[in-house]
Amino acid sequence: MASEELRYEDLTPAAPLDKATLNKMVWRSMNLQISFNYERMQAAGWLWSILPALEKIHTNKHDLSVSMKHNLEFFNTHPFLVTFVMGIVLSMEQNKADINSIRAVRVAAMGPLGGIGDALFWFTLVPITAGITANMAISGSMAGPIIYFIITFGVQMALRYWLMYWSYDVGTKAIETLTKNAREFTHAASMLGVFVVGALTCNYGATTLGMTIANGDTPVVIQDKLNSILPAAIPLAFTLMCYSLIKKKGWSATKCILLLLVIGIVGCMFGIWSGSYTSLIPVPWH
Repeated sequence: MASEELRYEDLTPAAPLDKATLNKMVWRSMNLQISFNYERMQAAGWLWSILPALEKIHTNKHDLSVSMKHNLEFFNTHPFLVTFVMGIVLSMEQNKADINSIRAVRVAAMGPLGGIGDALFWFTLVPITAGITANMAISGSMAGPIIYFIITFGVQMALRYWLMYWSYDVGTKAIETLTKNAREFTHAASMLGVFVVGALTCNYGATTLGMTIANGDTPVVIQDKLNSILPAAIPLAFTLMCYSLIKKKGWSATKCILLLLVIGIVGCMFGIWSGSYTSLIPVPWH
């Protein structure tokens, strides 16, 4: 971008954005990851989401072009929390702030939200909700997928609306409010997420051994022996295997799924795995 394009021609603050425009951008924000690419990540979806506001703020065609260009730069944040960044950036655009300042604020706001959003949603809300509702669906209840959709969609939409209005009203001060304890908050939420994943692995891991060892009239069931030592040892082993492959070997989730599929098919063919679900929590002897 040429040096003469680093500032707006019309520096008169624009009128505040109306609720209809803010609401429109909230719904557009759901398409943040359209045209996702590894060069600019979510930049195209970001610009498309805030374009209605930019067109109202910059009535000068040159300024609108400049704004669209610098808002097409690299952008990547959590899709559920993106309206927080939108509100702050649009507040600065409305006041015709320096473009380099807008760039800096955009980058500073998008970074912490990625970790916070992952900890809140991918590691906490979604696994907990999916774990509960999937079990309902397996039991034949239609309420399972419906409740999952209502909870996950409802929570993210409520956050999108609230963050848009709050951050737009607060402006740049919102960054300090959210990021002041971002590291501690992200760490605590991540620990909670790991705890939840471990609990889900134990409670819903259905992989059990089907092998037995002949022992006269009373064969030894290997799975029962494992349950008395470490319940859910097999699901735990597979979970750690996938973690190691992804973390250390650079495997994708798709490769891990295919590997587990092969292990499952081959194991069932040779009688290694049990063909039916059994409780992994040992039952007390009476």
